[in-house]
Amino acid sequence: MKLQINRFWDNESQISAPNKFALLLSILGLIGIGWIAFLWKLGSVGLVDETEPLFAEAARQMVVTGDWITPYFNQETRFDKPPLIYWLMAIAYQIFGVNEWAVRLPSALAAIFLMGFVFFTLLYFTVPHSSIALEAKELEPTRNIPRKAWFCAGLGGAIAALNFQTIAWGRIGVSDMLLSACMGSALLAFFWGYANSNAFQQPENQLKPPLHSTVLTPDAWYVIFYIFIALAILAKGPVGIVLPGLIIGSFAIYLGKVKELWREIKPLRGILIITIIALPWYILVTLANGETYIQTFFGYHNFERFTQVVNNHSEAWYFYFLVLLAGFSPWSIYLPIAITRLRFWKRSRWQNQPRANHLGLLALFWLGGIFIFFTIAVTKLPSYILPALPGAAILVALFWSEESFKTEGDRQPNRFRLFVGVSVIGNLILFLLMATAILYVPRLLDPDPAMPEFPRILTNSGLIERSALILMATALVGVILVLKRQWRWIMAVNMAGFVAFFMLAVMPVYFIFDSERQLPVRQLAEIIEQMKQPEQQVVMVAFEKPSLVFYSHQPIKFFRRSTQARAYLHELAVKNSNLLPFLVVGYPDKIQGLEVANPDEYQLIAERGNYLLLEMPQQLFLPEGIGIKDEE
Repeated sequence: MKLQINRFWDNESQISAPNKFALLLSILGLIGIGWIAFLWKLGSVGLVDETEPLFAEAARQMVVTGDWITPYFNQETRFDKPPLIYWLMAIAYQIFGVNEWAVRLPSALAAIFLMGFVFFTLLYFTVPHSSIALEAKELEPTRNIPRKAWFCAGLGGAIAALNFQTIAWGRIGVSDMLLSACMGSALLAFFWGYANSNAFQQPENQLKPPLHSTVLTPDAWYVIFYIFIALAILAKGPVGIVLPGLIIGSFAIYLGKVKELWREIKPLRGILIITIIALPWYILVTLANGETYIQTFFGYHNFERFTQVVNNHSEAWYFYFLVLLAGFSPWSIYLPIAITRLRFWKRSRWQNQPRANHLGLLALFWLGGIFIFFTIAVTKLPSYILPALPGAAILVALFWSEESFKTEGDRQPNRFRLFVGVSVIGNLILFLLMATAILYVPRLLDPDPAMPEFPRILTNSGLIERSALILMATALVGVILVLKRQWRWIMAVNMAGFVAFFMLAVMPVYFIFDSERQLPVRQLAEIIEQMKQPEQQVVMVAFEKPSLVFYSHQPIKFFRRSTQARAYLHELAVKNSNLLPFLVVGYPDKIQGLEVANPDEYQLIAERGNYLLLEMPQQLFLPEGIGIKDEE
């Protein structure tokens, strides 16, 4: 595979000084956004139960045992996800130590990488590359990237990072952000190859569109596409190839380019690349674990999640409309008009456009394909449509770049202009609704025995009022801009309001949440690690907090019901009369559910938050020490 250098990059001097300066500022801006959104105070709070510690501990076990093939949690195999996220966490452990920063770093870096890829893709494919646009141009490509391209790229990169869902999953140590980055990068790499194919097939003396020039050949981009597909499969499984296949397949069918693209992307080569990268681990883990792995991973965690309700995660058919509206706000308000702007129903128009103009169309199939796929799926979780959000960011950025740089002669009919105005007003109303809803949060919080004081502390902190004030101020500034006919600045207002809300409201609430809900578990884990004897049993009664395993570095027996824990401890006590006292963790009422006959005989070791750590002699669970109700 040979790299070719396009004339645009033949000589570094062809890139003008203003563009070099703008590129430097853009890179610094992306670094700043990435730091605020994903790296700022990343390791300052503990792991959040219940999912994050499962990943963190499985990665730690790989480092401890040296087994990088079969993931384990709490002395049991964990086949929920493939190993890529575990491998990256384990590598981070070896560099930075076993801590929260290392757990979350792969997700944060994945989010930052995807943000940068979105930025550079928009930078080179924002300006239309039609022959009409290139008339009266010199044969040599222009040295200057238009302001419209810089604006669109900066806006798209920022939106791809600064939305609630991406920030949430980019700051937590699970595999969702990694899948989104791998899948998103694969689709973007595909588009770079797709958009450049015609240019590289033209004779050298023929005019080429200047702004999508690239140092890599289309073949090289397609290889990168397949590499990211393989990584997506290692991040989450078959969905890593199924979704990109559906997106690109429907995109090709719409444009009538199925045969053309089939020859171009060389699928047999792609299968070979994917097989070399992704297949070895699947073979090794199957050889090590046999049918158990196949049934658990492919059967339960993939097929059944699509066809049946798993873990009670059943939602209404409109669930993802709400997730997209809230999780991608405030940008979600502009998705209807951004999609309408494409006029996707005019198929012949798109078929006659140059390939470099098809980025918005691909983004539409990107967002729509993932949205429809998981709407059809029976099991529904908010994180499932995370990989669709880069496509949504591209759609909104393309719309706003076109709208912001229109001249009076380019204005759309009144109906479309009205649609734009309604969207802007909807943006401001959304901020006001969010502010109002936040004021009612303390009344809506259900009592949680894990953090009974949280509602009171949150109310007394003043953060509720601060949060509402930030959103109201953002809406007020937006109203002033609209009244002064400066509504195009609404994106800057959204950005500033979002960053202020995240830094001054969301993160402080997150710290309170951690101190009330997770800190007591970490404190008890530290005590357990210090005092537990090698053969001593630790039992958590009536609920499961996997972070206790990660922080204590000890195996823990979890039971959903007090009766189950009582039966287990009774069985151990009957089988072995020389057991060390049991260490039992639970809420006071759950401890009472053990129905121990002589509660004065066990020792309270520690009390943290609403949790008790007790040392219970095995005699309490022998026949004469259990079952008060039966004796009565």
